[in-house]
Parts: sequence; structure tokens; C-alpha cells
Amino acid sequence: MSERAGQVPENVAYRFLAEDETAVEISYAELDLRARAVAARLLAATGGRRRPALLLFAPGLDYLAGLFGCFYAGMPAVPAFPPDPTRLNRTLPRLAAIIEDIDSELVLTTSDIAALMRDWLAGTLPPARPPVLVTTDDLAAAELADGTTEFAAPDAELPALLQYTSGSTSLPRGVMLGHTQLLDNCARIAEGFGIHPGSSGGLWLPPYHDMGLIGGILTPLATGIPVTLMSPVAFLRRPLAWLRMVSRYGATITGAPNFAYDLCVRRAKDADLVGLDLSTVELTFTGAEPVRADTMARFAERFAPAGFRAESFYPCYGLAEATLLATGGKPLTGWRSVSVARDPLELAGTARPAEDGEPVRELVGCGRAGADTELLIVDPQSARELGDGEVGEIWLASPSVAAGYWRRPEQSAETFTARTEDGRGPYLRTGDLGFLLDGELHPTGRLKDLIVINGRNHHPVDIERACESAVPGVRRNCGAAFAIEDEPGAAERLVLVYEAEPTAAEEHPAVLDALRAAVSLEIGVPVHAVVLVEPRSVPKTSSGKVQRWLARRHYLAGELAVLARWPAVG
Repeated sequence: MSERAGQVPENVAYRFLAEDETAVEISYAELDLRARAVAARLLAATGGRRRPALLLFAPGLDYLAGLFGCFYAGMPAVPAFPPDPTRLNRTLPRLAAIIEDIDSELVLTTSDIAALMRDWLAGTLPPARPPVLVTTDDLAAAELADGTTEFAAPDAELPALLQYTSGSTSLPRGVMLGHTQLLDNCARIAEGFGIHPGSSGGLWLPPYHDMGLIGGILTPLATGIPVTLMSPVAFLRRPLAWLRMVSRYGATITGAPNFAYDLCVRRAKDADLVGLDLSTVELTFTGAEPVRADTMARFAERFAPAGFRAESFYPCYGLAEATLLATGGKPLTGWRSVSVARDPLELAGTARPAEDGEPVRELVGCGRAGADTELLIVDPQSARELGDGEVGEIWLASPSVAAGYWRRPEQSAETFTARTEDGRGPYLRTGDLGFLLDGELHPTGRLKDLIVINGRNHHPVDIERACESAVPGVRRNCGAAFAIEDEPGAAERLVLVYEAEPTAAEEHPAVLDALRAAVSLEIGVPVHAVVLVEPRSVPKTSSGKVQRWLARRHYLAGELAVLARWPAVG
């Protein structure tokens, strides 16, 4: 930050779009001044102790000042979604888990959030609750004026950032990232994305998670390119505002998870394309969830009249434990997918071309590992390295791999120090499944989410896709397919939980029947139970991923907001 402020002080560092799409900007010099003021206040409040600080800010410039203020103060920053007053029961339990895990001395926020947090903390974590410090609303003129304060070098024993995992398959864990890992991954992103002096970003991603934080905030700073940001809430309310932002500011780099492209296609009307110019886009990354070729094809076709180039799509793979980016392709080369026979893939874990008449799965390649990165596909049981076309767990070794999980030595050892059967390592066990073809990675799903029925492996995402493509009465990206066992060692049985579209109760039986039929016809497995639940009640992470493990727990505990179910009970 100080280097940018010294070299190009007046250049726009970040631009943020409000709900009405008006913009506020901040230069490198202005942000540097605010970050230094925050750092001084942090050190004064803690007596110079460098303990993790929880950041609770709405997306915007205050968040940036708090984040970089922690970096200047040498205090591990812990970004988290601020509590949502309309959904406290959904957002506060995660915050409570993070606060308890980090044992923080401070919660940093703005005045509009501070009152809520103080009241909640007083009733939730007495008496050893962290104080709430307002760091940006009322910075004194004297603090801002003193922009020459020198801060001690970061403590090498402390992480710069605790990046809490999304919790899509377990409770969230704090990934410990140092400045070395952050800078290494920013350099990998810059090289992989082909960032150049004329590049600029345009993103709506949550700034509390790896894709939005590392890719959308830290990489632009490290490379010196401007980026325009908007709130993820604003995107969900008006998806086309994202594309208007890209058009308005001529962004060359943008991207999002797969669902965002589907959402834009569904919402776009012909009138939305009038005046929209996406011709400046050189790279459109897609990751964080399974990448679908049909989604990219539909988006490219729908927005081609606005100048969007299909070859700008950039499928990639990454995870918080590797800071962010692990594999990717080359800019402006588009995507590559392979059609493999479904039965050998699911029964034997082998990817081979389909013969005439065989059911197929189309899988998108997510590029190759970069320099100094070793990527293996490993049998998760025997730790034997597998060959091309064999499905196994993805293992990584890279300078970007984190040091471990905060205060979880056993889980850290299990995840970050894996060794192959012949003793090579250490490697990061990603928990993701995939295979290599000619060196390119093809992710297939999550190891912990696998559903095994009659000896066949089924990935929940395939079951959910079959449901959402065939049944109009359910909300897209708001369902969970998971397996249960009636007793230990018994065969797994498939359960579907889906949020229903707002419809009359008499229509629910037809939706239940349609879900069962879709899975039977497309996937070929019986459904043990189907549950329709109220909108916005399927558990998700703060980044929008369905938490199948938690939906399963709610199902078994009878805690779902049930509208209808099959088979009926009572």
C-alpha cells in the first residue's frame, strides 16, 4: 500500500458502487492515510498486542481501511460477513463460532453495526467478550493528518489473515495465511490472468472470502490496477447491474461462480442489452463451484450481441487452503470440456470416452498447475498416486499453501501434511475429487459429499442439476441432495431437500412427484425422501454455497421448515 501511495498517490485504487449504482472512489494516498489511522487506533486500543481482529463491515471503503489497517498494525485480520438484522438466526451462529475460535480482543466495525454487536455479545459471550471498536466512521482529523507513522515489521509467527472456510461440508476453520502466501498467490493470479498495465477489474464478489478478497482486493493492489466493486446483495437483487458496471467502466477482468451466469441469463431481457458493451472483457473467470459448459454456452450466446466473447471464459480451480488460485488455463482460449462415460466414472472411478448409446457426463477442464506447484490425483484410502483418467482426491504442494488451521493442530496435520504411499510430501489434501487428462485438471465433486448407492458414486451436484433443470416449482441453487443411513453400516439412502417457489399448497404434491421422477429418469436411483421447505431456509455459507452437511443434520433432527414431504407422515 505504501509503495502505491508513494508512486501513484492520486490514481484510483478502488471504486465502489452503491445500491443506486452511483460510485465513490478512493485513491492510493487516501486509502493509505485511512489505513494508517486505523492501525494507530488498533494498537492504542490493545496496548500494542497483536491479536486477531474480527472485521465486520458491509462491503465498501470502510472495510478496505479496516483490512489494510490490520496489515499495518501487524494484527491478523479476520474478515467475516456482518450480521444481517433480517436473518440473525442464520448469521449470528457462524459469528459466534468464529469469535470463540479466534479468541479475539477486538471486533472492528462501523457505528451502525456496533450497537447490534455490543448487545448481542453482552447476551451471548459474557463476561469474556471482545470489545467492539468503531474504526472508520469517526477517525479524528489529527489521526488522519499523521500519515507518516512507522509501524513495526509483521511478526513472522503470526498470520496476516485468517481466512475462514465457507463451511460447506463442516464447521468453519481459520486458514492461516501469511504475507508470503498472499503475495505468491497474487503473482500467480496476475500471471494466469494475463494482467497488464491496461487491465482493470469489475466484481461483485463477497470481500470476506478467498475469491473476492484475494482476487478482487489484494491482487489489484499488488498489480497496481484499478478495480470497481459492488455489493453481493446488490448483485443478487439486480444481477444485470454487474454487467452494467463492467460496461460502464470498461473492465477487462471479471468473474463469478457458475450460478451467477445462470442468473444473468434468466433475468436478462432484450432491453437490458441496449447500450451494454462487454467487448472490453478479456477474461471472465468461473470457479468456486462446479463449472458447467452449458452455463457458459448460454451466457455467451445471450450476451454476444453486447460484444461478449465466449473465449474470454476462464474456468479455474482453487480453495482457501491454497490461498486462492491453484489451476487455470490461458487467457482468451475459452473452455474445454470432455464427455466421458457415466457408468465407468461412477462405478470404477475411471474417465473414458463414451461409446454409442452410453450415458455421459460432460466435465469442464480447469487448467493446469502453475510454476512451483505440484498437483497429484491420489487414492484417498491408499495414498497411491493415480494416472490420467483415474478419479481420486486432488493433492497440492505450492508456496501458496497455507500454514494450517488456526489452533487446530490435528486437523492441520491431517490436511496439510499428507504423504503418498511412497513417502513423498507434504501435500495439501483438498477434499475435492477430480482427474487429470494430459495435465489438465477436471474436478468432479467433493469427497465428503459423495453419495454411494448400490455401489455407484453419485455427486450431489449432478442430482441437484437434474432436479433444477426438470422441475419448475423449486428454487435454483437452493436444494441439497445427501445420503442417510438407517443404522450404522446400512446402505445409503437418498434424501432431497428443496426450497419451494411461492406457490399454492395444493401444487406441492406435484412438485414432490416431479422431483422423484427427475432423479429416477436422469440419475437412475430411488429417492428415499423428498422435503419441500420454505424459501431461504436451506442452510448456506455466507458465500452462498449450500451446506449439505447441515441440511442433513436439520433433516435428521426434524428442524427443517417443512411445507410438504414425501412420503407423508402423520
